[in-house]
Amino acid sequence: MKIVDVRATTVTVPLQAPLRHSNGAHWGRFVRTIVEVEADNGLVGLGEMGGGGQSAEDAVRGLRDYLVGHDPARTEALRFMLANPTASLYNNRTQLLAAVEFACLDLQGRQLGVPVHELLGGKVRDHVEFASYLFFRYPAADGSGEVRTPEQLVAHARELKDAHGFTVHKLKGGVFPPDYELECYRALADAFPGDQLRHDPNGAWSPEESVRFAAAIDDLRNDYLEDPTWGMNGLRRVRERTAIPIATNTVVVNFEQLAANVRDPAVDVVLLDTTFWGGIRPCVKAAGVCETFQLGVAVHSSGELGIQLATMLHLGAVLPNLSFAADAHYHHLTGDVIAGGPFRYRDGGIDVPDAPGLGVELDRDKVAEYAELYRELGGYPYDRDPGRPGWYPLLPNSDWADPAMAGPVDLGGR
Repeated sequence: MKIVDVRATTVTVPLQAPLRHSNGAHWGRFVRTIVEVEADNGLVGLGEMGGGGQSAEDAVRGLRDYLVGHDPARTEALRFMLANPTASLYNNRTQLLAAVEFACLDLQGRQLGVPVHELLGGKVRDHVEFASYLFFRYPAADGSGEVRTPEQLVAHARELKDAHGFTVHKLKGGVFPPDYELECYRALADAFPGDQLRHDPNGAWSPEESVRFAAAIDDLRNDYLEDPTWGMNGLRRVRERTAIPIATNTVVVNFEQLAANVRDPAVDVVLLDTTFWGGIRPCVKAAGVCETFQLGVAVHSSGELGIQLATMLHLGAVLPNLSFAADAHYHHLTGDVIAGGPFRYRDGGIDVPDAPGLGVELDRDKVAEYAELYRELGGYPYDRDPGRPGWYPLLPNSDWADPAMAGPVDLGGR
């Protein structure tokens, strides 16, 4: 089997409401690029990456000269063809490599008639547990969906728990003053006393503020505190001053950083992202290192549609040392590009696909619909807050949003 073509299509899929984070917001939609890798036997493998538009599509098409004639089973060679670490200073293609790797694994599975998890050593679980992944949210255009107060947060979490069965709740913070987010976090603990909790301020706090917050939640059922401050040394300072495990998806995202963390520990839990690590296979390899050195692992979310969610499920299926529930933005979406509609949650998780390859097919009508929506709306600046024009974060942040602020925001035509 040889590759004969590679194609890219940018889509934008609406969210229930705009999601806020420490750097800005998701402005009521996700922008993603779907990658299709076609082989000479007529099979097409699917990949996905974040962002989009002409530059992203051109970047994917620019790989054509590298990929045409390549055997998609030679996924190890892809790492050096597309993202050689010695050239990464000038040409970082990690996310492109991930999207192509997804598609090549999909092609292999389709040709052999086996799911991707069989190519990765075989699954050790049939069902991957997920956390609720709660965000502070601006209201949608119709006024619905706001999450700003502790009461709204608990109500939203209860709605998700009732619908999907979540027993782990992750709050994305770094938006409001730490004491206000502490109030919200403790409200979750009071509302769901038997459930696990985790908080992620996206690296917005100082080490000292992080230590203070950790002390204030030490009595709760915490999975971990994720990226409370920025940088490996900052996280190391926090880790030394709390018994709560420290997790990251920002400072351990490659093998050099993983080695540094093994030699001088700064985090206890490594959040493996199939995009940020350059594919599913690097995540499996990294999980093996974590198993060797008794570090926790979880599956991280970077704003996926159904194609990347499938990669997360296959990854979660094969990791014996998957210590925690996975993250997913997925339940904030109002639709998807995969045939049969969005994956369905059951008992707080999602069943692992067993169809050949990644186990998903494109709904071409939905792809066309969401591609047209992208052409209508365009992109948005991830690192800007539509409710605070001109604002940008500092590190550590001290210019917090006002918890009293409410009302719809201008989302650039949507």
